[in-house]
Amino acid sequence: MRKAAVIGAGVMGSAIAAHLANAGIPCLLLDLEGLAVKGIAKLKETKPSPLYDPSFLTRIRAGDLERDIAQLSDCDWIIEAVSEKLEIKHNVWARIDSAWRPGIIVSSNTSGLSINDVTSVCSKACREQAMVTHFFNPPRYMKLVEVVPCKDTDPRALAKVARFCEDRLGKGVVIAKDTPNFIANRIGTFAMLATLKAMEKHGLTVDEVDAVTGPILGRPKSATFRTLDLIGLDTFLNVCRNVGEMIEDPVEAAAFSAPAMIEEMVAQGRLGEKSGGGFYRKNNAEKGKDRIQALDPQTMTYGPRKKISSPALEAAKLAKGNAGRLQALLDAADSDRLAAFARDVLEAALCYSAEKLGEIADTSDEIDRAMRWGFNWEEGPFETWDSLGVAETAARLEARGKIVPAPVASMLDKGAASFYSKKEGSLFYYSQGKYKAVEERPEELSLGLLKERGRTVFAADGASLIDLGDEVACLEFHSPHNAIGPGVLSAIRQASEEVDSNWRGLVIANEGRNFCVGANLLLLLMEAENGEWEEIDLIIRQFQQSMRSLRLMPRPVVATPHRMTLGGGVEACLPADRILFAAETYFGLVETGVGLIPAGGGCLAAAVLAAERAEAANLTDVTQPISLLFESIAMAKVSESAYQVKQLGYWRPGDAVVIREETRIAAAKRAVLELDRLGYAVPEADRRVSVGGREAATVLKLAVSSMRRGGYISEHDARIAGKLAEVLSGGDVPAGTAVSEQHLLDLEREAFLSLCGEPLTQARMRQMLATGKPLRN
Repeated sequence: MRKAAVIGAGVMGSAIAAHLANAGIPCLLLDLEGLAVKGIAKLKETKPSPLYDPSFLTRIRAGDLERDIAQLSDCDWIIEAVSEKLEIKHNVWARIDSAWRPGIIVSSNTSGLSINDVTSVCSKACREQAMVTHFFNPPRYMKLVEVVPCKDTDPRALAKVARFCEDRLGKGVVIAKDTPNFIANRIGTFAMLATLKAMEKHGLTVDEVDAVTGPILGRPKSATFRTLDLIGLDTFLNVCRNVGEMIEDPVEAAAFSAPAMIEEMVAQGRLGEKSGGGFYRKNNAEKGKDRIQALDPQTMTYGPRKKISSPALEAAKLAKGNAGRLQALLDAADSDRLAAFARDVLEAALCYSAEKLGEIADTSDEIDRAMRWGFNWEEGPFETWDSLGVAETAARLEARGKIVPAPVASMLDKGAASFYSKKEGSLFYYSQGKYKAVEERPEELSLGLLKERGRTVFAADGASLIDLGDEVACLEFHSPHNAIGPGVLSAIRQASEEVDSNWRGLVIANEGRNFCVGANLLLLLMEAENGEWEEIDLIIRQFQQSMRSLRLMPRPVVATPHRMTLGGGVEACLPADRILFAAETYFGLVETGVGLIPAGGGCLAAAVLAAERAEAANLTDVTQPISLLFESIAMAKVSESAYQVKQLGYWRPGDAVVIREETRIAAAKRAVLELDRLGYAVPEADRRVSVGGREAATVLKLAVSSMRRGGYISEHDARIAGKLAEVLSGGDVPAGTAVSEQHLLDLEREAFLSLCGEPLTQARMRQMLATGKPLRN
């Protein structure tokens, strides 16, 4: 797959081309005259960006479908992404067939049309290389790709595309059957319609439905109606009609008929976010939360949102895990109308998914992965069956006069109690009367499975050390939000000693939602408000010592962050010899957002980076390289992807990006072994750092003063930035002075302590803890 082409420069086609560019694949984007150019131009404006880095746009070249069709023969993969109308697709596929040469993979990005119908205009040789590759929108951010063969597809071509989507594009691939809407949209659309019908049955409001069908039910925060507004009600209506028309069973087809409310809203032009209003709209006359108004379906008017609560919802919020939350709702379903609604919604999705097993996909595993990756469900439907108990759920259905789906009844009759089984740390799924092992690929490592196999070296408060094999250990954070507190710091020091004595090297990684959101801000604020300055000083010293122990370890250390990696999370990565970033890593020292500066070695690391870059460029002055890092830290900049870490100044030689997130821990382990094999040099303990001194601090402060005079920053922002400038420049010393690491660490700590005592800084910390948003005071 050295070169690709995408036909159709609409929102989806352009975004697919962008993600191919993200993976380093040159892409030809074809459409009718001028449309491909417009599609590429729109990529620059789209937020969030479809591109890992704006420079990757140069990998996409616009072409004219009429004039440049012959260029398709130079490509290895052609993706059709035109309108979801069969006659339009037939026209395009006939043209593809005319330019096709043996060996070219051809796929359709259809979300539900039959690939056998789409490819009926092609030669058999072309059909042997044809399939669906249904990317979920937006392609950069959504993990799922459904791959669907037609009746003539060569299994080798199917395997090639699936592996490429996984390894090069970082996708989660499921193999679906050529049935209406495939897997995720089939079940997701049914579940959405079942929710709307249950809403009508129970007489619920928009706010009540969304209060239940979000995280409490194991679904995304956007719940039902925010999701519909994002999709577009007209788009949703078309999906319902299409799948209803393609399903042969009239009873099932009727389940896909949209409620009259949706039909009426589309007729009125209330399409959701793209039309300015759907089930929600913004009232610009109001401020804050009151700006968002909800629709009253009875009157079709908008009004203020209401806080929704019930005993069942409160009990669910207090329960542990998805299974606990769902069980709390089911237990209250006979006495609480919101819980009764939740039961109807849940049971409809579980039963329909089970009924379609074997029809839309061969295995429960593929259906579960499709719903987790495509609709962001916390658990797939069959995982939920297991969580609630398959036999118990079947008994509850029978007690309520409902039919237990045949695949469930058959499984129970054969003595199998669950859809999944774990044995000796390996996962198995039930299929065709027996349990089959879920494939484990050697290039992937799961910390969860390793722990189940007894590979934990030690487990401490907030972090554990895990044996990855081949004498490489992994330090895993598992504190709340993976925030760094005293327990994590103690575990870092313990891991450093253990690895020094008994291992070839260390990986720093975890499988949490985010790598690390920073230090424990609540603890810090409490100590500051109580005036416990000695305690704060001790915490910072321990933080610095812990990070220094990582840097000075006489074994190679490789960090592999993912998603939010902020503040202290960055400081835990920068001492490593190498950083392997997940592509979706949002990396930055953000302490100024809460009125502070980095003090866990972050400023030291920045000063070292600046000195090394000055030396590499034969510069006698470090002012230029330190300026970029100063700006990134002072403005609390966070990368929008791993590739943008370079623009912020934190990237070092040897650092790399891993697009397939499941492989990053194994890749980090290989990097440790490589560094060890090459002969790892013990780090220099008394390293001296050349700093910019008073002269560099003056330059940096002049920039701050200009920003303040222009009204871009507050007086307190300027005060914080001034302290940061002094620390990064090495304090009151002449330019070019080589200072000790401890000198820079002391400057960090002193500035941090000083700012902790500022009432304006404490107000910023309180605001961040209360709202998750920075306060500019």
